[in-house]
Amino acid sequence: MTLKNLIAAVYAPMHENGSLNTTRIKDYGQFLLHNDISGVFMNGSTGDFTSLSISERKEITSAWSKSKSGLYLIDHVGDPSLKVAKDLAAYASDKVDAIAAIAPFYFRLNNVDKLVTYCSEIAACAPNLPFYYYHIPVLSGADLNMVSFLEKAKNEIPNLAGIKFTDNNLIDYGFCKSLESGKYNILFGYDELFVNSLPLGAEGWVGSTYNHLAPLYYKIKSHFNNGDMREAAKLQSMAIKFVQLLDSKGGFNGVAKGFMKHLGVDCGPSRFPHTTLTDEDYKVIIKELTAIGLEKWFNKDIAQSVHTK
Repeated sequence: MTLKNLIAAVYAPMHENGSLNTTRIKDYGQFLLHNDISGVFMNGSTGDFTSLSISERKEITSAWSKSKSGLYLIDHVGDPSLKVAKDLAAYASDKVDAIAAIAPFYFRLNNVDKLVTYCSEIAACAPNLPFYYYHIPVLSGADLNMVSFLEKAKNEIPNLAGIKFTDNNLIDYGFCKSLESGKYNILFGYDELFVNSLPLGAEGWVGSTYNHLAPLYYKIKSHFNNGDMREAAKLQSMAIKFVQLLDSKGGFNGVAKGFMKHLGVDCGPSRFPHTTLTDEDYKVIIKELTAIGLEKWFNKDIAQSVHTK
């Protein structure tokens, strides 16, 4: 199966005391569906997996599984401990549609053979599910050639589906996308380069800003399909401004999570080291985003949409 369209890298909803609030997940899923999102990537970087316990990661997996959202569910199970990653993969095997794993990021991998070994052991714990390698070298430190990975992994990982490609190396991405006539599902994961992925044949994208700005990205794609690259580039620059502005307020991960409340999905506070702002802070942020014309591109709150019909 080739995954297409926008897949949201989702947040881990929390109570004000910092504990998980998985009761939010059902409404979260409906919100994403309402904004034409095709799937979710849970327990990833956006979902603060490094700040969660193993039991909390399993709780999130279970909650999304029970949400009956209709979204395609990809569960990130990677961990510096291969034993933990295998346990998470086995747990997810009857609950989600696919699994993914980042490379170990403390004792970092220095060659493709080690990466294939790591991925093959995890994938074997959920042999019934498609497996995606989560390539994000800026965080994992595994700055390895992905074409080489695919060529070696295809013989070791029967359920290898593709890569979540979160890197600005568009040459490597393009080669992966075209390898063996497009055999692998290469999901592009660098939101700020969304428009750049289109000429390379990108069909599926995983990113955090799809929680906030899905209409903007679909409009970029529409302009590209109509040959209007100037307008597509203008909108892409607006998406970049969104990331830059929120990042300037204390760090994108935490500030963007808190911004979800403005869109009708209260995901609660962030865990250290990410920033949690006040409602007053967001009033200022919203004014600044409105001033640059971004408000009309926000994802729509279900309640507001129903009210205005």
